[in-house]
Amino acid sequence: MVLLESITIPLGTKMPDFELKDPQDKKYKGSQLYGERGLLINFTCNHCPYALAVWPRFIRLASYAKQLKINTLAINPNINPNYPDDSPEKMKEKIKELGIDFPYLVDETQKIARQFKAQCTPDIYLFNKTHELVYHGRIDDNWQDERKIKREELKEALNNLATSQPIDQNQKPSLGCSIKWVQ
Repeated sequence: MVLLESITIPLGTKMPDFELKDPQDKKYKGSQLYGERGLLINFTCNHCPYALAVWPRFIRLASYAKQLKINTLAINPNINPNYPDDSPEKMKEKIKELGIDFPYLVDETQKIARQFKAQCTPDIYLFNKTHELVYHGRIDDNWQDERKIKREELKEALNNLATSQPIDQNQKPSLGCSIKWVQ
């Protein structure tokens, strides 16, 4: 496992348009997944210890975001034969196991992860209603131990987006396993 940070992407960057399927082959267009106030996206997977550690928090934040009229989706870019735990079949199991109630999509060609410049799992993006990036960073300040969290940066960004308040531009990168690129 190689630990990486998400890279800095200029705030205001427009969300790349995309169409992906979920593990049941249902198609989704990115531009149609927006809530009234925005869209939260997490490039994640099933096997990375960093992604696994924050999945429960991310699911709770997705529920919270929904109340704020911000929709959520997750994208798995690790569709790689060397990582069978990230296969679409295993994604179906993860959806059921964790009770994921938002789209968890398959980026089989990894084209979408490349368009977003995703680097690691998790790699989190928050876009406003005009499809502009307003947050690209970590969920909170302690991925390892939820009991030791002092600052919930993503939740702050969600709240500020929903109330039209400025979002802190000093955003700390997400940490995670490298995306398992197919060469």
